Amino acid sequence: MQHYDYAVIGGGIFGCYAALFLAGRGASVVLIEKEQFLFRKASLVNQARLHSGYHYPRSLATAAMSDEHKSRFTAEHRAFVHASFEKYYAIDKYGSFTDPLQFERFCEYLNIRCDRTDNHPLFNYDRLEAVYRTEEHSFDPVLLGNYYSEKVMSCSSIDVLTGSRLTDAGAFGKSWQMTVQTPDKMLLLETEAVINATYAATNSINILFGLPSLALTHEISEIGFITSRQFGNMGLTVMDGPFGSIMPYGLSGLLSLSSVAYTHHAISTDEMPVFDCQTPEDNSCTPRAPGICTDCSRRPASNAQKMLAQMKRYFSDVVQFEYLFSYFTIKSKLQASYIDDGRPTEISMLSESPRFYCLFAGKINSIYEVEKIFR
Repeated sequence: MQHYDYAVIGGGIFGCYAALFLAGRGASVVLIEKEQFLFRKASLVNQARLHSGYHYPRSLATAAMSDEHKSRFTAEHRAFVHASFEKYYAIDKYGSFTDPLQFERFCEYLNIRCDRTDNHPLFNYDRLEAVYRTEEHSFDPVLLGNYYSEKVMSCSSIDVLTGSRLTDAGAFGKSWQMTVQTPDKMLLLETEAVINATYAATNSINILFGLPSLALTHEISEIGFITSRQFGNMGLTVMDGPFGSIMPYGLSGLLSLSSVAYTHHAISTDEMPVFDCQTPEDNSCTPRAPGICTDCSRRPASNAQKMLAQMKRYFSDVVQFEYLFSYFTIKSKLQASYIDDGRPTEISMLSESPRFYCLFAGKINSIYEVEKIFR
């Protein structure tokens, strides 16, 4: 039996950051990831938006948390942050939950840039009630993933188990004992504390440890990738409602494309992500252990052309876009988020002895919330 101070389950940005933070404080850590490589799911498949708060005019808590950590995240990850593009937020003339005055007051409250722009040549003001020049950056998920993967792999205090699954877990006194199936052998591990940072598999891991599940909604989501000669180093997010966004995908030279109406293909409100595309014959993706949707032959047909058609309405005729490809993943959020569209970072201690923490978050610059719990 191998003993560790902490076991971190999930090899995305939050799991890697938690493991490195704990190792930096002298703890021995094992990091367990189901896939063969780290950073293959939601940490890679996202719009790469480094939130400054603009995105959540109906959730001041989410907006304030995003803005709180933006400066530090940018300073510590400058090599992976695209900060030199023009970013605009706009309000559709029809169906938005936020009007211009509300948005301006919201930005004033947060003390973030919000310059109304009434005559930009690339935008279609027949569909846009108001356009604002803002200040928002984009991080590069690929470069960031390589950076954190190398850091955890080279840290002597962290053992990284990729391609590995927990098959059993239980409390024995003040410790957890876990059985882990690696690619070549079965391991028995003992740890004083567990951190569940698996995102889409959150409830599966909680249940495996005999702990309560969260009320979650799971969605098979698509991020499209496009290019534009006229709009190549700019971003436009139309909010607040069933609209969409186009913005640089880190330093790749590509633009990410998403839409509230078309990005999410299938929705599951089950305890674990249950979808029709999962089959009993294929254990690479099950409700208990979700897989990588981009690599799956049964993934949904792309909605990218619908997303692009929706977003083209907000641009003048001189702007042209070319669609290249899409990534797919399962994204999860708290069911309570439907009330105000908030995305809070929740770190809950579900068991005190032995300790078990459930880390559920979706905004990358909130990784520092980990430090408030494990001081």
